[in-house]
Order: sequence, then structure tokens, then C-alpha cells
Amino acid sequence: MDAHPAIAPGRVAVITGAASGIGLAAAKRLAGLGMRVCLADRDGAVLRQSADEVAEAVGGAGKVLAVETDVGRAEDFERLRDEVVGAFGEVAFLMNNAGTEGGGQLFGDPQRWRAILDTNLWGVINGIQAFAPIMMEQGTPCAIVNTGSKQGITTPPGDTAYNVSKAGVKVVTEALSHELRTRPGCRVTAHLLIPGFVYTGFTRARGVTEKPPGAWAPEQVIDALLSGMAQGDFYILCPDNETTPEMDRKRIRWAAEDLIRNRPALSRWHPDYKDAFARFMDSPED
Repeated sequence: MDAHPAIAPGRVAVITGAASGIGLAAAKRLAGLGMRVCLADRDGAVLRQSADEVAEAVGGAGKVLAVETDVGRAEDFERLRDEVVGAFGEVAFLMNNAGTEGGGQLFGDPQRWRAILDTNLWGVINGIQAFAPIMMEQGTPCAIVNTGSKQGITTPPGDTAYNVSKAGVKVVTEALSHELRTRPGCRVTAHLLIPGFVYTGFTRARGVTEKPPGAWAPEQVIDALLSGMAQGDFYILCPDNETTPEMDRKRIRWAAEDLIRNRPALSRWHPDYKDAFARFMDSPED
């Protein structure tokens, strides 16, 4: 399989939320492809352990850098950028992947709301503002990947703060893609990674100690990411072992048509539309 031109031996990848889950899987895969990798995360002890794992897997600590980073702080991102460029000289791939979830109900704790938005949304904005200008100036093929969520598209009731944060990531990444596309000579592309049900630290935190049959492993998400990037995809919408691509497309279409058809907000979960939604999901895809 051909790769996105930013994914090449000797080039440099920066991944936030890299101490575990999808971020760690990305770090291991890219290091295995010969890239020099910087892992960034807020938990310094776990981060250093994960960086050691990556270095051991590729047989060279000099190819791996670990930088403790709070992505919600712009100054942390600026320091991360300076350390990476100082150590490796360039950045080819940025993955704004750090995230948190839980406790963001509509009338929930305002501090929890701020923590979720600081990490999930401002972590992406800060990453873009710190790294995108230098990546554009390099004049080399580069890529920026932001990790979104299906919840930022269909916005199910419940964890509203998380939905808001991930809806914001979608909007910011779309704007970034347009900005990059319209800049003369720009060789940086943007991609929105939209995972499905994945067995990560979030899942384990809910007391699930073994990967559920319906979940993907983080490595499968990275497979889908690299394949989608190689094809030039912007939206990289991942299925899982219980949700097919057709199911995802239908759920997203139904959510969009709430506005077009002037149905009640979140009609998928409205009792008056329960049967209509079930029939829609059972009908052949147009």
C-alpha cells in the first residue's frame, strides 16, 4: 500500500495523548515505519514508560522523544514544538489525539466542562496554532490528524460536554483543511480521524478489563488511519466489530436530516420517532 508522503523513514511525528491507547499505537506503528517519534502526554511517569516501549521496539532511543505536555496550555505546546524542532529539525506528522471524557452532563460541574473542553478542543486548537505554521513553512509534505468522535456528529444525549468538544474538533479540522487547501504551494494536509468503539484506557476506566468482542483494538484504528491518509481522505470514519460503515452512514444521515426535515432535536432518541428510525435503519441504503 502506498503511504501518505509525510509518512516516510527519517521524518518526524508528534503525537499527543501518546502514553496509551490510539496514541501509543500510532507511535509504535510510525516508529516501526522508520519515523522519529515524539510522544506527548500529561502523565509523565506513564509517558516515559511508553516511550521506552517504543524505543525498545525500534531499537533506538535516539529516535524517540518524550515531552510531558498539558495540551490545554498553549505555552506547553510551544515548548513541545521547540523541543521537537531542536531535537529533530522538522515535523512531518502531527496527531492531536489527547482526549478526556466523562462527567460533562448539560447541568454538570462547570469545572468538569472546562477540563473536557481544555483537553479535547483547546488541545487541538493549541496544537494547530503551534505546529501548522512551521509545517507550512517547511515546504515538505506534511499531515495534521485530529482525533474526533462520532459523538461530535450525531451528538447523543448524555455527555454533552464531550459532544460539544468533539463537534468543535470537527469544525476546526474542516476549517484547517480549507485553509491549507487554499494556500498557494502548501503541502500540508489535514485529516479528521473518527474512531468507532475502541478498547482503550477510557474503556478500562469503566471497569472493562478485557477487550469486548464489539470493540476494535487501537492498532486497527491506526490501520484505517494510514489507509485513509494514503487515499487522500479527509474524513476517516472507522467502523468496529459491531457497527458497519452502512450503519454509521445512516445514523449520520438521520442526524443531519433532523435539521432538513425540521424534526425535534435528537429525534433518534425521541419516543415519537423510535419506530421511524428503526424502519430507516432496516431499509436498504440509497
